[in-house]
Amino acid sequence: MKKCNLLMASVFLIAAAPKAQAQTGGAKVQPALWDGMVIAGYVDNGAYVNFGGPCIKYAKKPCVIALGMLPSLRIKEDKVAAGAKKNAWVTPTLGAGLTMAYKHIALQIPVYYNAKTAASDGRWELGIGAGYKF
Repeated sequence: MKKCNLLMASVFLIAAAPKAQAQTGGAKVQPALWDGMVIAGYVDNGAYVNFGGPCIKYAKKPCVIALGMLPSLRIKEDKVAAGAKKNAWVTPTLGAGLTMAYKHIALQIPVYYNAKTAASDGRWELGIGAGYKF
């Protein structure tokens, strides 16, 4: 519970922090709770959909580069032995990654963690996605 409270306090402090102005022609580095994007992509033999999340972004019109968390829905069917239990084919997950946007076109390079199971070790999976920036 203490870790959750600390995380929430950190997010609110980052969101409330003054925006830093870079020295080059209107470029800004600033925190954001949501950056207004919808992204679909491929990772680990499945798909994902996310709407961005809390991030630190560098913006210089018309480009944006963001590094942040990616609350997502992963779409993947489990391949398990006969009689074994399967996960749902749509599961919520949290990833992290880099998102680059030019005007309204966004490209994303996310990483998602697959937890350890009886059949495989836990590992990070790299993906790629594209979408629309509002």
